[in-house]
Amino acid sequence: MDTRRWGMILIGLIVALTILGYIYTPYDPNEVRVMERFESPGRDHLLGTDHFGRDVLSRILVGGRISLLIGIAAVALGSAVGTLLGLLAGFRGGLWEEFLMRTSTALQAFPSILLALLFATIWEPGVQVVLWSITFGNIPYFLRLTRNQVLSIRKRPYVEAARALGARDRGIMLRHIIPNLKDALLIQFTVSLAGAILVEASLSYLGVGIQPPAASWGRMLREAQGYASLAPWGVLAPGLFIAVTVLGFNLLGDTWIFRREDVLKRE
Repeated sequence: MDTRRWGMILIGLIVALTILGYIYTPYDPNEVRVMERFESPGRDHLLGTDHFGRDVLSRILVGGRISLLIGIAAVALGSAVGTLLGLLAGFRGGLWEEFLMRTSTALQAFPSILLALLFATIWEPGVQVVLWSITFGNIPYFLRLTRNQVLSIRKRPYVEAARALGARDRGIMLRHIIPNLKDALLIQFTVSLAGAILVEASLSYLGVGIQPPAASWGRMLREAQGYASLAPWGVLAPGLFIAVTVLGFNLLGDTWIFRREDVLKRE
């Protein structure tokens, strides 16, 4: 089985479980049951319970919903802004391009985690901090990628031929440049999703992300860390789901990279 199928299987499994979390959870994910603290995985609780007696599986299902939605929304917003700015920088050039490239370089000097700490001083820790830190962290990557691709595509014969025939800049961009960006952007989008899942988990683990009693995989790791020797399933379960999700997106990204390289070789 190739990497693409493995990636699709892993992501499909995570998405299916996330959708299931919307419809059904074995228990209320936030219900405290002190008498059922640290129950090991079994028939009643498939993944055990945590230090408050909450069902780990139920919190995993709900936490996946939060982690995936925030990751997808942030990367989608960052890719949209970065791609638009990259198109303008690559197609227009001049002072506009210089300004955008310098700005993106400055923004890249601040990793998403540092941006989150900055935003945490403006807003209270929570969804806003995670969303905007991942969004701003992804804009420079899409901006630079799009700009470099546009500079390369502009030199291809069919673009020069269209310009010689009198095609306007807007028509060239819509008909010839944007359609040829999709493969590179799709690869970057997939890789960025894997990174967004890790950043969300890291921010929640550090305490500036999702706040209790809401569940996220990173928050669950933070809460279970102090009880790892007593209830290791509290750490293993969210850690495994984070690893599987990141692996799935990376496998899909690798597949599209290889496919794009094959296309370029044929060209």
